[in-house]
This record gives sequence, structure tokens and C-alpha cells, in this order.
Amino acid sequence: MKIGDVTIPNQVVLAPMAGVTDKAFRMIARKHGCGLVYTEMVSAKALTYKNIKTKALLDIEGEEQPISVQLFGSEPHIMAEAARIAVQEGAKIIDVNMGCPVPKVVKNGEGSALLENPQLAQAIVQAMVSAVDVPITVKMRIGWDRNHIVASEFAKKMEEAGASAVAVHGRTRDQYYSGKADWDIIKEVKANLSIPVIGNGDVWSPEDAKNMLEKTGCDAVMIGRGIMGNPWLISRTLQYLKGEKVLAPPTIREKIRGAIEHLDLTISFKGEDIGVREIRKHLAWYLKGLSHTAPLKDAIFKATKRSQVVGLLEEYLEKVTAGSQ
Repeated sequence: MKIGDVTIPNQVVLAPMAGVTDKAFRMIARKHGCGLVYTEMVSAKALTYKNIKTKALLDIEGEEQPISVQLFGSEPHIMAEAARIAVQEGAKIIDVNMGCPVPKVVKNGEGSALLENPQLAQAIVQAMVSAVDVPITVKMRIGWDRNHIVASEFAKKMEEAGASAVAVHGRTRDQYYSGKADWDIIKEVKANLSIPVIGNGDVWSPEDAKNMLEKTGCDAVMIGRGIMGNPWLISRTLQYLKGEKVLAPPTIREKIRGAIEHLDLTISFKGEDIGVREIRKHLAWYLKGLSHTAPLKDAIFKATKRSQVVGLLEEYLEKVTAGSQ
């Protein structure tokens, strides 16, 4: 797949997720073979105001390319200026968030609110395309609610405005993350566009990814919540899409080792205090589905040092694997 002049080496893409897809997470996804990764969504306005915390979200130094920086905002000139800043920081693709359903984003006319204002959405994309030489893409939902499904027409307008690809989450804004993603509408969008279409929604297994590609005809699959605590989903999906047998899910030992690797990578970028605090939710995801983890999670959420967290995880691993030696 090519997005503009950027070659994406395979059909598995990491969804941008606020508070999740930070530098450590992206590097782990890359290690598992992910074809394209996105930053967390970045406020264009805060970026142009030189907010230090916002600028930190753009830290992609030392990471394997291509990386897409996702911006959100509702003012074309601000979005254009933010795109210029992102390119200076090394972004090879700039994505525009037109899907975030969170009220504090929507009330400012940003995120999925733009689905109801296609003229403004077009103006944003046009301004960004004019401002930078890297491809501009759009991540969107299928509509505001079931009575206002706009995906095909809206995506066509984004293509006409100069977007190089669209990623379509098969849910409406009012669904948030509930119910089922509508792959039929992703299929309609693909049939209506000549630029690449990335399908997003309800990819929880390698089989889901293959089904989405076959049923929608989309060019790539974007994996979001299914990858939380489960980066093996990327490598397992890539293997399956090559026509090979699905790799077995990770063992308990692999999960614990992966969790510790994620912890150490996070600490290396953010320091021990912040790293230990921010990794807690990720560790809970790594432990999901494993037996007798409630006390372990409680202890992890109270831990403040790397040594404490690693000790807890290794003690748990020792207990659960003792019987199988």
C-alpha cells in the first residue's frame, strides 16, 4: 500500500489511541512488525501555542518510519501550522482526527463533530495539503448516529480535498465503542474511493483481520483496542495474512516478559516515577484473561518503583508456572 509517496510495508496498522500509543507502545508494535504506527492525537492549537506537554507527544526521534502524527482541531490555518511543526519533527504522514467521540473534543467542533460539517472538514484538509509536502490522511467514523450515516459522501469529499487515504471506524459517534462495527459501510467507502481505505473496528484476532480485508476490500486493517496488552496480535495477524498457520497466543511467561519489557521501555523515556504510574493500565491489559490476578493488579496499582512491579510480576509467574514444571 502507498499513502501518497510513502510505502507501507504490510496491511496491519496501529490505531492512534489517546493515552495509549506513546513512544514505548509504538516501538513495541514495530517490533511485532506493524506496517504503520500513529502518535496519540495531538491538539493542533496547543502545538501552535508551544505547549511543552503537547510538543512531547511529537517525540518520534529514533523510531522506525513511517510514523503518522495525528492532529485534532477545527481551524484550517491552525491545523496547517500544526502540520508544518509536525513535519519539522519528522512526521512522514499527518492524520486528521475526524472520529474522536469524546464530548470535550466534540463540543469544540473537533473530532467526530466534523462529520456534520463537511465543508469545514474539506477546508482543513485543503489547508494542510497546501502547507506541507507529506501526505494528509483522515481518520473518521461512519456518521453521527444511525440516522446520519455519511461515510461514503464524506470520505469522497476528503479525497477531493486532497487526502491521500482515509481510515474508517465502522461505528457512529453515538456508539462510542459499543455495539458492532459496520463493515458493510467500510466496503461502500472503499468502492467509492480511489485512494487507500483502512478498515477499523472489531479486529480482535488474525481471523477478524482477514475477514475484514475480504469482506470490505479495504487496503489495510487498523487494530485498536485488540492490541492493548496484546502486541502479539500484530505478528500473529501478519503470519496469518501470509497464508501461514496462525501462531499460538503468547504463553503466560511471554506475557509477563512482554509486560516487563514494556515497563522498562516506558521508564527509559519517562523516568521511573512517571513510567511506573503510566504503565499500570498497560500491565492490567497484559494480565487480562490470566487467572487469580486481582490481588496482583491491586498491588501493582500501589507500587511506585520498578523493582516492586518486576518483583510482583515475577512472583506471580513463579506461582502459576510452578505446577507445570
